[in-house]
Amino acid sequence: MSDYGLIIAGEKRAIEAGFDINDPATGALVGRCPNARQVDLDAAVAAARQAFPGWRATATEARAQACNRIADAIESHAAELARLLTREQGKPLGGTGSEFELGGCVAWTRYAASIDLPVEVLEDNEQQRVEQHRKPLGVVASITPWNWPLMIAIWHIIPAIRTGNTVVIKPSPYTPLSTLRLIEIINAELPPGVINAIAGEDPLGAAISEHPGIDKIVFTGSTATGKKVMAGSAATLKRLTLELGGNDAAIVLPDVDPAAIAEKIFWSAFINSGQTCAALKRLYVHDAVYEPLCAALTEVAEKTPLGNGLEPGVLLGPLQNAMQFEKVKALVADARARGARILCGGDPLPGDGYFYPPTLVADIGAGARLVDEEQFGTALPIIRYSDIEQAIESANACEQGLGGSIWSADIAAARALAPRLECGTVWINSHAGVQPNVPFGGVKASGFGVEFGIAGMQAYTSIQIVTVDKQ
Repeated sequence: MSDYGLIIAGEKRAIEAGFDINDPATGALVGRCPNARQVDLDAAVAAARQAFPGWRATATEARAQACNRIADAIESHAAELARLLTREQGKPLGGTGSEFELGGCVAWTRYAASIDLPVEVLEDNEQQRVEQHRKPLGVVASITPWNWPLMIAIWHIIPAIRTGNTVVIKPSPYTPLSTLRLIEIINAELPPGVINAIAGEDPLGAAISEHPGIDKIVFTGSTATGKKVMAGSAATLKRLTLELGGNDAAIVLPDVDPAAIAEKIFWSAFINSGQTCAALKRLYVHDAVYEPLCAALTEVAEKTPLGNGLEPGVLLGPLQNAMQFEKVKALVADARARGARILCGGDPLPGDGYFYPPTLVADIGAGARLVDEEQFGTALPIIRYSDIEQAIESANACEQGLGGSIWSADIAAARALAPRLECGTVWINSHAGVQPNVPFGGVKASGFGVEFGIAGMQAYTSIQIVTVDKQ
């Protein structure tokens, strides 16, 4: 079994305290995670602070070259990382699973290497020249979730180092091993202390929020935890980027061909076994196409292979942990008790592992927990509507606002409706797609700030204005 340690000041450090990480498909031991203490966090922050002046002074071209070397290193270790990721997270190797995630890591890293934030000249005349400079913030803390642990780690740390910051990353205690190994690989391409990795249980996150040596936190996770991060950061006025939960709504107009869109809708909802912040989580379908779409979705669900992600051909793995498994069970049970129609699935599979089959729930509406709460798992409520105003109002009757979508054969009609959805991203005839050059973030209780693109990279900098008086 591999030895997993903290990564501090370019060195791998073993500590005695730790906890087991088990495979959600089998319950087998994957490895043991070190459980960092306050002293370890302090050492990681100190290493990042010590490395910051030298890394900030490194030429932007050299930082871009380092990012490309990191991408090369991830590619060369992709098979190893993908297998480890599947074992601790549960997602399949193929499809939109671990190999797909590692491909995303490489793509986002190379994109960050390709862009820069040059000095902008705001005014230049006989009287004065005004320049806008972008300066790194300092030490950035990354707190990552368990659903896409490697790709989200890359989303956080690569823009940070590209802009001259140094990093301390803390992965989820559910999926820490692949992240520790990733940072170990990355460290071979960077000066000591530029990226440091610690791991531990939830109290470590609170210590990061309050730490006076950290200048910015980027956090991806639940709204409830995001509020704690924000509160803990208040005393030191840390910069924050918070990408929080979403209960994304999709609205299907009556002009669609149900058979043509069923597979796209299914995977928009069930990618990563539904454990994706921007996955489709509430499906509003016009009465004219309600039953045909229910039937088409059921056909897709029943033919989708579910099993251990290491087995060939598997496209859906288990839910990642017992907490999420129990939540999905409870939400479906509540729907059943309210008289909802279970089209397929509806009960966990027997045996080891947190296997809950893709479950489609019809004849359900507001008031049911499966509609009102973010399920983050393999259950999708399908809600009937007859009036588009009713559908828009229902879609927006949610405290969260990460993503949403409109499905229609009439692109103009869909475009007219899109701005009325209260969310950070609206897709038309797709859902949950993100790309490195397009900013992504939420509104309302789904957080604030954006990631990706130029705007996402700017979030790791402060603005300094330099004014030159020519007279």
